[in-house]
Amino acid sequence: MERTLIIVKPDAVQRGLIGEIVKRFEQRGLRIIGLKMMQVSEALAKKHYGEHEGKSFFEGLVQYITSAPVVVMVLEGPNAIAAARTTIGATKPHEAAAGTIRGDFGMDVGRNLVHGSDKPESGLREVANFFTEEELLSWSRSTDPWIFE
Repeated sequence: MERTLIIVKPDAVQRGLIGEIVKRFEQRGLRIIGLKMMQVSEALAKKHYGEHEGKSFFEGLVQYITSAPVVVMVLEGPNAIAAARTTIGATKPHEAAAGTIRGDFGMDVGRNLVHGSDKPESGLREVANFFTEEELLSWSRSTDPWIFE
C-alpha cells in the first residue's frame, strides 16, 4: 500500500474547508491512517520545502505555511499518490478541473488549499517529517474489498 502526506493548508483551514477536503479523500476510497491539526514551525516548513530553498518564492512558502494552523494527514491505498493528486487537481486552481478540490474552491496558485506528495519517495520523506510511526494506525475497513481488488 502506498502512502501520501496531505496538508490542508492555512487558507483552507481559515475558510472552513477541512471537513469538505477530508470528505473528498474518504469518498475517493483512500484510508486515513494519521490525522492531526498543528501549527507548522519555521524549521519544519524549511525542511518540508527544502527542495525550493534558494528560489524566489521559498520565503513566501515558509511564511504562508506557518501563518495559521494546518491539518496534516496520511492517506493509504493502492496508487494513493496518483489518486490523491487527481482529487486535489492542478497546482494552478484556474487550470484545475471542476470536481477537484482546487477546481471547486481555489482561485490563486499562492492559495491553492492542499499539498499532496508528488511521488512515493517524497511521500515517505514527508510523512516522516510530520508523523512518527507510533502516530500511524494500520487498520482495514469492512468496505475495503468493495474499493480495492
